[in-house]
This record gives sequence, structure tokens and C-alpha cells, in this order.
Amino acid sequence: MAPEVREIDHVLPARAALPAARAEEPISVGLSAVIVSVLGDEPMVAVVPNRGAHAHDAALPCGRFSPRQHKTLEAGLRFWVRQQTGIELGVARQICTLGESPQEEFPGQDPAVVSVCYLAPVRPEHCGEAGDATWQSWYAYFPWEDWRRGKPQCLSEVIEPRLEAWAAIALEDCADNADHDGLERSRRLRIAFGRDGATWDEEKVLERYELLCEAGLAGDGAEVIQQARSVGRLVPTLTHPVLGDHARVLASAIGELRRCLKCEPIIFQLMPEVFTLFELQKTVEAILGPHLHKQNFRRLVESGGLVEPTGEHRLRTGGRPARLYRFRRDVVLERLAPGVRVKAGRG
Repeated sequence: MAPEVREIDHVLPARAALPAARAEEPISVGLSAVIVSVLGDEPMVAVVPNRGAHAHDAALPCGRFSPRQHKTLEAGLRFWVRQQTGIELGVARQICTLGESPQEEFPGQDPAVVSVCYLAPVRPEHCGEAGDATWQSWYAYFPWEDWRRGKPQCLSEVIEPRLEAWAAIALEDCADNADHDGLERSRRLRIAFGRDGATWDEEKVLERYELLCEAGLAGDGAEVIQQARSVGRLVPTLTHPVLGDHARVLASAIGELRRCLKCEPIIFQLMPEVFTLFELQKTVEAILGPHLHKQNFRRLVESGGLVEPTGEHRLRTGGRPARLYRFRRDVVLERLAPGVRVKAGRG
């Protein structure tokens, strides 16, 4: 006997109505450059005045893309960098694209901006200042990222207590289990800042910055400037009136540079043609943040075939002459990821 066949209605949900078409919105394309170098043992970024209300306000070199004037986005970037800093960029890599809406208090006056952001490492000999550009340590904007002398004071005395209080408030608000925002905050705090037994990951610069912004400790109107003063540090602002939060762009660039350093020879784009292993170590430390063990670092670099001796030495005051090295370019043909494989993380 054939099985009974029944009709089932409404198995599939009703098709949602399509949203009404909106009028086309004007879009402007901005270009921002994170130009980084290492001077001495300090990681530096090129900044220009943003014409803000405070003398210490600054922005990254930037400008609008003009399809009629610039053949490509990168050509437009190089045009604005050359005009504002006098620097002729070498390698420039696109790192992120951000969207900024017009300010609500001035609706309709400016189109929304899509900002295309680039990372451009330069050698120290190309760090001459021209136009309005100056060089600033990137740890001036992110002092909690500098672990070269141990755990930063502003992190343990100001930032971590404020973040824990911020997460605790959310936990109290969701005590009825209707909202898990507090648990999510605690989890993100643990991962981004290496809390409660987790490991500090130096590549998570952007995640830490965004968490600080959510907690009101970074970004526009943040309290971190006043709080940092209590531990002897002034955190300047890095923003642009049209292209938005340039500190977020810098955080993205630092994280990307730290990641690339471990899997490709980008560190040598920040070094002079010849250098000592001590100078190379100080440059790696400046970028990553932690202090590195001297012998382990030298063994890592030499065993990886990243450098080769030039046969020359540099005289030093009060010590033996230091052997000079250069980047061994054949390593890119021999290894898939010829970077400085420094182990990430600190507890």
C-alpha cells in the first residue's frame, strides 16, 4: 500500500521584503601613510600637524585621492607624502581600509570617506624632516606596548585596573544572564592584554587599542591622557579632522609590521646597508617591544642565514671592533618565510 502523502505548507520562511533603494551617496577616497623607521633604538613614525586645538595634535601624512590627477591609489599616496614630508617612498603596502561617516552635527556638508591606509618602512638615512613633518616615537602614542624595560608602568598602574573595573561593571549588569556582554569583555581583556594566565601577544596592537577605545581610555574624548599624566607620561593625539582616527591606523600598522617581521625580511628595510648584530637586535627590540637575549638572538639570525659578514669592522670606544654584516638576499630563494622568528608573547 502506497504511503500516505501529506502536503506541508510554509516549510520555507516567507521571503523578506527587499529594502527600498536609497539615493546614491557621495564617497570620497582618502589616502593615509604610516611611514616608519628606527632612529637609534627608537621606532619612529612621520607625523604632520592636524591644525587641531592643541599644539601636540598630529596626523599621519594623508590626502584625498583624485582620479584625474593620480593614476593609481599608490601614486596618489606618494604624491601627498612627497608634498607633506619630502620623503620618496620605497616599498609601500596596503594594510587596511576604513570608513568614516560625516559628523552628525554637520550633515550633508562632506561626503563619507573611505580611507585606504599604507605601511611604508624607510631606512634611517631617509628620515630627514621637510615641510611640516616631524618624527615621533610610536610609543608616545602607545606607551603600554613598550616592554623593553619590563612591564610598562602605565599598564599595571592605570590601564589594567580601569579595564578590569569596566569589565566588572558589565558583569554586574548581566547578572540575570540576559546579557553576556560582561563575560565577553572579560574574555577579550584576557586575550588582548594577556591577563589571568594568558600570554601577551605583541601582534594584537589593534585589538588592545580598540578595547581601550570601548572602555573610554583611548580615542576621542578618552581619559587615558589625563590618567597617563599620573604616571609621568603624556599621550598625544593622532587624528585627522576628515580621515578620522589615525591612531587606529598606526595600531594596525604596528601589528602588521610585528607580524611580517617574523615571516619575511622586512626588518632589513629599516636597517642601513651594513650594520652590526647589536644594531640589528636593537632594531628588532624597538619594533617588537621586548628585550631579547643577546646570544639567542645572534644564534637565531646566523642559523637562519639572514645575514652575512662584510669582512669589515667598526671601531668602538672601549671595546673590541664590531663585525659588520649585510642582509643575505639569497635567503629569500632558500626559505619560504625568511623572517626573524622571534617567539611571540610574554606572560
